[in-house]
Amino acid sequence: MGALDAILKALLPATRAVDAATTWIGKRLAWLILAAVLVSAVNATVRKVFDTSSNAWLELQWVLFSVVFLLCSPWTLLANEHIRIDIVNNLLPKRVRDWIDVVGHAFFLLPLTIVMIVTGIPFFWRSFEINEQSGNAGGLPQWPSKALIMIAFAMLLVQGLSELIKRFAIMRDLIPDPHASQTSTIEAEVEQLVDAIEKR
Repeated sequence: MGALDAILKALLPATRAVDAATTWIGKRLAWLILAAVLVSAVNATVRKVFDTSSNAWLELQWVLFSVVFLLCSPWTLLANEHIRIDIVNNLLPKRVRDWIDVVGHAFFLLPLTIVMIVTGIPFFWRSFEINEQSGNAGGLPQWPSKALIMIAFAMLLVQGLSELIKRFAIMRDLIPDPHASQTSTIEAEVEQLVDAIEKR
């Protein structure tokens, strides 16, 4: 076993811990979509029935959606459901797809997360120091929303490192590829549509 294999084996338990934490957080925060829908429905009902509205409630639904969109992005990456050109990707040999993942994570995803964290911290801090409030009357404070940016990209950085380590381990045959037999969401929907047409 080479030095690289030994390093990867030593890092794999950390990736399992990161993956478990990402899944735990993602599954719980995903419920905020329901909360955002309920807030939106109540807000719309109150506006129509009582001819009144609240900017705080309106902004709350935006914040709830932002929490899900930003803080569940590591879970999306873990589940291999991030945006990619599946039609082209699936035509490539697995070794090429693995290298595309490595290059994409190492040279695009991880540097982007670092830039967003470095720029996101002062962006949040300035807002926090002045206790920045919404520009809309009765709106919510702005600094909690701005904190989401640095938190989300920090989480994405950690998950991206986990994915990079696992991809190297897969390429070295140290672990099986958990997504080897995975069908993309679009492919699954097409298969269901074809099955439904054939049954008619």
